[in-house]
Amino acid sequence: MTSALFVSRARPAWALAAVMLSLTLAAGCARREDAGVTLRFWVMGREGEVVQELVHDFESRNQGIKVSVQQIPWSAAHEKLLTAFVGRATPDLAQLGNTWVPEFSALNALSALDQRVSASLVVDPADHFPGIWDTNRIDDKLYGIPWYVDTRVIFYRTDLLAAAGYDRIPGSWDAWHTAMAAVSTQGGPGRFAILLPVNEWPQPVIFGLQAGSPLLADRGTRGAFAGPRFRRAFEFYLGLFREGLAPPVANNEVANLYQEFERGTFAMYISGPWNLGEFRRRLPAELQSSWATAPMPGPDTDTPGVSLAGGSSLVVFRGSPHQEAAWKLVEFLSEPSQQIRFFQLTGDLPAHRAAWLDPGLAADPQAAAFREQLENVVSTPKIPEWEEVANRVWVAAEQVIRGAATTDEALADLDADVDRMLAKRRWLMEKKQ
Repeated sequence: MTSALFVSRARPAWALAAVMLSLTLAAGCARREDAGVTLRFWVMGREGEVVQELVHDFESRNQGIKVSVQQIPWSAAHEKLLTAFVGRATPDLAQLGNTWVPEFSALNALSALDQRVSASLVVDPADHFPGIWDTNRIDDKLYGIPWYVDTRVIFYRTDLLAAAGYDRIPGSWDAWHTAMAAVSTQGGPGRFAILLPVNEWPQPVIFGLQAGSPLLADRGTRGAFAGPRFRRAFEFYLGLFREGLAPPVANNEVANLYQEFERGTFAMYISGPWNLGEFRRRLPAELQSSWATAPMPGPDTDTPGVSLAGGSSLVVFRGSPHQEAAWKLVEFLSEPSQQIRFFQLTGDLPAHRAAWLDPGLAADPQAAAFREQLENVVSTPKIPEWEEVANRVWVAAEQVIRGAATTDEALADLDADVDRMLAKRRWLMEKKQ
């Protein structure tokens, strides 16, 4: 079957003119559809400052589409988004933390993007890290496109590890534990192998995920923390404090993280990609060759364990009257060239694997651990209440660390608390059935 774009030489001139007129009218309609469109784009934190540079190029490429970027502090972002949803004043598109996607999809506030991705020449699921991509899939529908990614790896002093007889972070819990004991012994009194702030949830949750714990049971409606897999991870985590390998302090009890790392007060620290730039800025020049990063060890084998699938995604709100234009901006910001520019401006790690081929990023030895770890990340439970649940995890752990509860008591109380938090979710699930 021949296309309408191909006109036979035997056709009269009026037929060719008719075809050309129809194409002209169609192009004119397409231009009018975008003409005069102003997209409202909400962006969090520093990203809101630097994305303006990228937006200018998008506007130049897409005449008739303007983008109004509103920068929102992370501390106010969640409440502002909820208020906008209730008041039917959501933006056209926004940056959304991955752990917020389940909540806003449950509110039916977001547009599903599966069909747009299927038709896209830019957004390719195969070019994304599977665990990160999965954070945006809720009930088999895609609601966000990863914009930048993060996960947790180990930052460590290579010189202190070498003094204890190790040239790298071992790949299993047992071997890593032995290395930490050697580092602590080598350091002497007042020195610790690792800093694990007791008021942070990612570390015990990561260990739980590595041990294969689902964290929640019954389709995300009850706690599963007293189960054997999370208990194993919990005991490994608590043992680092019992044995004096980690100091029992909260992050606000550490006056200056970077100074203490420089002094050798601790040799290891689990953190995210934002600290790549901070360590380079805050550590003295003579220490720049004495720190490195490594993927998280796994519980049983000498291969990396899983870590958290974090970062931010781009979402389109269902209430937007400019769905097509909003998707154009999502595609633009997803282009590998724009991902690289965004990394150069912010230090945020690219969500697209293709962008990691950039020479500046590919040659960065301290970013390499993140690249390796990103292939082995998993999402936390995809429920709107997850952040509330996560904060209860560190409270339970701190109670044991400070001697206020036994492991059995803490885990039983944790499950009971989580069950109460998720009572409404159970009720809704039962109503659906």
